[in-house]
Amino acid sequence: MADTRILVIEDEAPIRRFLRIAVESAGFAFSEAERGRLGVEKAATEAPDLVVLDLGLPDMDGKQVISAIREWSQVPILVLSVRDAETEKIAALDAGADDYVTKPFATGELLARMRALVRNRKAPAVERSTIVIGDLSIDLASHVVRVGGSEVKLTRKEFDVLALLARHAGRLVTHRQLLASVWGPAHEEDAHYLRIAIGHIREKLGDDAGNPRFILTEPGVGYRLVD
Repeated sequence: MADTRILVIEDEAPIRRFLRIAVESAGFAFSEAERGRLGVEKAATEAPDLVVLDLGLPDMDGKQVISAIREWSQVPILVLSVRDAETEKIAALDAGADDYVTKPFATGELLARMRALVRNRKAPAVERSTIVIGDLSIDLASHVVRVGGSEVKLTRKEFDVLALLARHAGRLVTHRQLLASVWGPAHEEDAHYLRIAIGHIREKLGDDAGNPRFILTEPGVGYRLVD
C-alpha cells in the first residue's frame, strides 16, 4: 500500500506527527499541509488517494476546502474535527466529505475508515451484482436478500435503502442522501420515513440496534453498513 498516499490537512503539529506515525505504520505514504490553501494545492499537485481534513484551519474553514477540492476532484475526504455538532457534520457531508470522525478518536477506527475509503476508491467501477457482508447477502439484480442462507422478505423501499447502504458499505450515508435517493428530493426532510424503514430492516435481518451486526447508526447524521 506504499503507493497509496494520504494527505493530512491539519494545523496542529502534534496531531500531524501522530497521524504520520499511524498512517505510515499502516503502510501508506504520508503528506501534510498545515493550512487550507496549501492543502488544496497539494491535493491538486500530488493526487492523493485520500484527504484527511480538519475543519478549524487558520486561513479558511474546512468546508471551504472541501468545496474547493470538489470543483475538480472526487478524491475521498475524511473530516477529522473536534466539532461534534450534528449541524457541522451534516454541513461537511453535504459539502462533499465522505466521512466524519470527531476528536478525540480511536486510532483503530480511524484507520479502518481510511482503508474503507481507499478501498472503495480503488475498486473497479463495475458494480457487483451480489454484495456479501458476513452472513448477509444482497443480490442487487434479483432483489433477493438472505441472512444465513435464508431469504428475507423486504418491501421495495426497504430493499432500496439496504441496497444504497450496501453500495457504500463502510461509508456514512446521510439521512438526506437516503431520503432523496429512495423517496425523492421532495422528502429530504421526512426523516420518520427512514427511521421506520431502518427499524423494519433491522427487525427482518435480526439486527440489534444496541449491538448491531450490519447497520450502524451515526446519531442525527445517517447510517452505514459494516464493511
